[in-house]
Parts: sequence; structure tokens; C-alpha cells
Amino acid sequence: MMGKQTVAVVGLGQMGSAMALNLREKGFDVMGWDIDPATRKRLASQGVTAGSTLAEALQGRAYVLSSLPNGACVRQSWLGKEGMIELADAGATLIDLSTIEPSAMREVASRAVQRGLKVLDCPVSGGPVEARAGRLIVMAGGEAAVLAQARPLLEALGPTIRHTGEVGTAKVVKVINNTMAMGNLLVACEAFSLGEALGVDSATLFDVLSESGGRSMTFTKRFPPALMGDFEPRFKLELAEKDLALGLSMARELGVQVPAATLVRSLFGQALEEGYGGKDAVALLAMYRDRVRRQAGK
Repeated sequence: MMGKQTVAVVGLGQMGSAMALNLREKGFDVMGWDIDPATRKRLASQGVTAGSTLAEALQGRAYVLSSLPNGACVRQSWLGKEGMIELADAGATLIDLSTIEPSAMREVASRAVQRGLKVLDCPVSGGPVEARAGRLIVMAGGEAAVLAQARPLLEALGPTIRHTGEVGTAKVVKVINNTMAMGNLLVACEAFSLGEALGVDSATLFDVLSESGGRSMTFTKRFPPALMGDFEPRFKLELAEKDLALGLSMARELGVQVPAATLVRSLFGQALEEGYGGKDAVALLAMYRDRVRRQAGK
């Protein structure tokens, strides 16, 4: 790439830190920021400078990426006193990668544009592993000219970029994607635990299903660690439940019923109530295994 593009990454959780490290390795001039000093220190120990203040992190940055847990955090980080909109350099492009409600994205984008900043709505598909390797799928909402200018940066995050329309539409696509993915995962966990209880070896069951019509990308990606007893959070159950709630909220705003998604969200909520919080969403498999054992008397 010609010269170094200056980038700030706001929000250094699993995804934000992985993206920051990936961008640095690809030659971008990266500055990180997180509200948690320990998180900033951890990123700095990995070779990415973290600003001591948000103002320091944003100074001189042509692009500002935010990767935050929910809409409230995005609103606070973008709109708050001494927030991103106030502190970003004139002419900077603000890009939000979070999975949040489309209305929150439109709200912060409107305020940013009023100040003369450029905005892209860019949630991603993929987890920390894909973020670190630069293999994310990028959904991009915003003006075509702004997207074209930012494309080299976005392509460093992942080679597949899909323009969904105006700001806010990418958030819609991401929430719909996660609703589908978590529905697939829920049914897979329930069905898989039934197959095990009926006497099929777990490894054999996975090998066959991963090549058969019932498979999904979510199933083939998330089940191998789970079958080894690894439920470490690549995508936390709480985040999955949050995204499902966003889908239901969008449906309510439209005035339509989504009974299947409503049931899926309810069962994710039950998993949280039963103590699977903090684990990967595929911990649903452990929940269903336990239910089968209790109900079948095994």
C-alpha cells in the first residue's frame, strides 16, 4: 500500500484487538483505545500503541473504527461529551463494526455527517480468529463514494465486502444473519444431543452430519471445539441472546410476528438462566445434553 493509512480502533475486546493487530501487520498506522486501562496495556504489550485518552487516539487519524458491545456503548462513544464525533479530525471517516440496532446507527451517523464527517456502517461476519487473519465478511452501508475510498482498509479486514445500501441497512443484514445462525445452532444442538442419546458415537455423528443436508456453517465451525469439551467464548452466549433480541425489536418496530425467532431467543435465555453465561453460544449443546440425561433418566 502507498504510505501508511492512519487508523484508530475504539473498543479493544476480542474483535477490536484482533482487527487492530491484523491492520498493524498489514502496514497500517494503528492507534487503539478502550475505556479499560488494562485492556489498553494488553494491546500495547502486543505491539499496537494505545492512546492514554480517546482524544490522543483519534488525533491525526483518517479512519476511526468502533467495535463495541451494544447500541448504548456506540451512542455514548460517538455522541458523548468528548466522544468520537467531537474529537475526530475534520474529514475523518467513522466506521462502526458493532452489531447494534439500525436506529442507533442512523442516529450517530446523522450527527457525524452534520459535523462534516464521513460515515460507514460496517458490521462483520466472523469471529476473533477470522478478524486476526483478515478473513472477515464485511457488510457495508453508506455512500458508494465513501465506501470506495475506504475499500483498501476494509479489504484488509476481509476480502469479501458487500454493499447493502444506505447507512443502517448493513446492521439489518447483520442482525438477520445472526438470527439465522443462532437458530441453526439451536436446532443443531438439540438434534445432535438426541442422536447421541440414541446411541450414535459423537465423532461419527459429526462426521456424517457435517457432509449432509442438515449442516450449516455455524454447525461445522462451532461443534469441533464443543465435542472436545471446549466451550471457551469465541462468541459469547450473552452476545448471541442480545443479537436475537435486536431481531425481535426490529420485528416489533415493523409490526410483524416472528414466532420461530421468539422461541429461539427464549431458549437462549433459558441457557443463560441455567448457568451457561460466559461460555460460547455452542454451550447450548451442554444444556441439551443435560436435559436429555435428566428426561431420559440416563
